[in-house]
Amino acid sequence: MTVFRRTSPIWRRPLRAGLSMGCALALASAHAQAPDALGAANPAHPVTPAPWVLPPGASADTPALPADLAAARAIWQRVNQRVAEFPRGHIDLLRWEAATPEAAAPAAEPPATRLTWPEALRMSLRHRPELFTHADMNPLKLAQVKVDYATHVRALERAWIQAIATRQRERLLAELLEATRTGSELGRRMVVAGNWSQARQAREQLVEANAWQALVEARGAALAAQEQLAQQLGLWEAQAVAKLGERLPPQLPALPEQASPGAGLTPDTLEAAVLRSHPALAQARVFTQRDVAVLAPSRLSAWDAAVNAALDALPDASRPDSAPPHIDNLSLLRDASLERAVHAQAALLSLAAERRAMARQAWAALQSRHAIALHAQNVLVPLHTTLAQETQLRYNGMLQSTWDLLASARERLNALDSALQAQRSFWLAQADWQALLAGASFAAADNASSVTAAAPTAGH
Repeated sequence: MTVFRRTSPIWRRPLRAGLSMGCALALASAHAQAPDALGAANPAHPVTPAPWVLPPGASADTPALPADLAAARAIWQRVNQRVAEFPRGHIDLLRWEAATPEAAAPAAEPPATRLTWPEALRMSLRHRPELFTHADMNPLKLAQVKVDYATHVRALERAWIQAIATRQRERLLAELLEATRTGSELGRRMVVAGNWSQARQAREQLVEANAWQALVEARGAALAAQEQLAQQLGLWEAQAVAKLGERLPPQLPALPEQASPGAGLTPDTLEAAVLRSHPALAQARVFTQRDVAVLAPSRLSAWDAAVNAALDALPDASRPDSAPPHIDNLSLLRDASLERAVHAQAALLSLAAERRAMARQAWAALQSRHAIALHAQNVLVPLHTTLAQETQLRYNGMLQSTWDLLASARERLNALDSALQAQRSFWLAQADWQALLAGASFAAADNASSVTAAAPTAGH
């Protein structure tokens, strides 16, 4: 059998010294990617990065006040006459101005072909030959490659979710900025008409400035997530990376009705499934049984007695500078078989306890993220939508002001943003849970840090 051996790059040697490849598919894939790899590593390759586009900035300028009372009265009459031409006053005037075309819009580019999740996974695997299995692998090595594959799928899925969610959030915050700009523009006109003070307009300008800053941060987060996904996919050309966002799905998948542990699993069998998925735990259990079986029960009992005596002799275990427990029985300490069995038991207990804890934490995280996301979707967003609709009706009946209507719109957009963040956190937890069932580890700190606070409500 012809074996192809791939020498790991220098930066990966501490993790993997080398990996033999005997699969023709992996060999063909490696050769197919060689030109791209050489081009990506060539500093002379021409690159035209996509421009970084910022939204129009907010302004701290205030309109000039009229020079005298007669000028102020003329401005007031002209403004109110203009507003009176529209049924609902200020807000209809601004909507009419926004709908009036100033110039012909540039021709839109044809929509990019959507990238699906299976296609993204295949793209990422083309430059990861170490994740292919082959016929001459021993069972332990085969299990380890499966765990590495699950870890890779989790990393790619998290990058996929982040890229979609950040672009979705960017669109939401763009709508929020437009709502705040409407309030800021109305405030400027109220100052010009003499109906507002500059202090009140400054508050509206602050709301707009904060919304602008939030949008720029969201756009930067979307770009960072897009670059992370492109790195996972093996994309390196600036043009291809810039178009990647357009190829992604427009929004995250809908939430399931309930969090599910997986096919054939129940809460009672979760820990067992996570234990079985670890590639080395079953082998470690066999080796520990073998090491313990060669010892006489009296030797293990003597060791337990020595440990208990050493622990009881601790003067004050709560002090950090206290001496560690001490065993002076040389007969026990010089027994190599006993030492091997004791260390094997300790290592096996540590690994099993860690995997069981991961199962409980990951399952609890999945359930809590699902409950929070479902609550935001089914309770918070409908309440804010109802409030916005009622505010619109009261505004149409001249029972509430334009500012109440704008504030209600901002609150609803913030509720949608919170629901989006909760939905994103659930799908990240789902990716972590699936990877854990496949044998990967679970980082509770990383999972907790994935929950970001929603943007603060831009109100008065």
